[in-house]
Amino acid sequence: MTVRERFNRVFRSERPDRLPDMEFGYWDKTIAVWHDQGLPRECRTNEDVERHLGLEGLSIIPEVPIKKGLCPAFEEVTVQRRGERRVVQTKDGALTEMLDYDSSMPRYLKFAVETRADWEKLRDERLDPGQPGRVGDVEAAVAAAHAAGMPILFHCGSLYGWLRDWMGLENLSIALLTEKAWVEEMMEHVTRMDLELIERHIPGGGEVDVAWWWEDMCYNHGPLLSPSLFEELMVPRYKRITDALKAKGVFVNVLDCDGRIYDLVPGWLRGGINCMFPIEALHTDPWKLRRDHGDEVLLLGGVDKLALIAGKEAIDRELEKLHPLVERGGYLPCVDHRVPPDVTLENYLYYLDKKKAIL
Repeated sequence: MTVRERFNRVFRSERPDRLPDMEFGYWDKTIAVWHDQGLPRECRTNEDVERHLGLEGLSIIPEVPIKKGLCPAFEEVTVQRRGERRVVQTKDGALTEMLDYDSSMPRYLKFAVETRADWEKLRDERLDPGQPGRVGDVEAAVAAAHAAGMPILFHCGSLYGWLRDWMGLENLSIALLTEKAWVEEMMEHVTRMDLELIERHIPGGGEVDVAWWWEDMCYNHGPLLSPSLFEELMVPRYKRITDALKAKGVFVNVLDCDGRIYDLVPGWLRGGINCMFPIEALHTDPWKLRRDHGDEVLLLGGVDKLALIAGKEAIDRELEKLHPLVERGGYLPCVDHRVPPDVTLENYLYYLDKKKAIL
């Protein structure tokens, strides 16, 4: 069987000959540390590491060449240096201050959208679905993925996460309470952009295997948006988009959200988003998701990165806990976020070998 055939069987809750061997990826600093532990120095990106280790995704899964979100994006550039700190304009148009090393969290100084006028400028200049250069050769990309035996994914983007990046969490939270109609207008524009791109450019008949969403709208205690606002503003819009995808033969929608996601999973499922990822184990238990929602929910991720830091015995216990869930189907295990530099290359290779035994 090909990787594509295995991937699709897993997420149809069918039996492949074996599960595809996929991982989420690595922080840049992890790859740098691993160079001193035996990783070849020519391995510099997630894709390099996956290919070197014989993995089958997730970074090397081909994507439909449609630029979602801002097109053109802002130029990512350092605009000022302040000692060991840099002021950087991000691709989302924010100004941030960050340390020179990659593991630091930025401090936001300014956002691309702070007024309605900012939004209208962003919408008109960078969120036009017909923008030249937004869509590449979709037919060729799909054909190449099929020829390589790989699944191909379509990035659906985000209703909340993009707004948070464009406005900032605090500003968006205030706007939801004081200018809800404006927030809804922005979400509606993104929805209509998705629908137009799907209708005009996604081939039918199941040529595209999976739709991928990014929200990151939960933290370690729950959602950043109230479940009632989520149900009102977002779930019906998800449903319109996933219905359009189903008409094209795309039935798997992967939702990328960290943190404690329990309160939002029922709404995502009602909206047609049916696969949870990366299931950050410290805050969300994949077993609980399966107990609460049965085979309706598909699972991707869930291997606690802290077990890989702790060592081989902890890795054995973690995989032993998840093995019956793998056997039940509809679940593809991988580390529950990008692998941090605290994980030694020796422990990671041990984990991969042990995981292969249950795939």
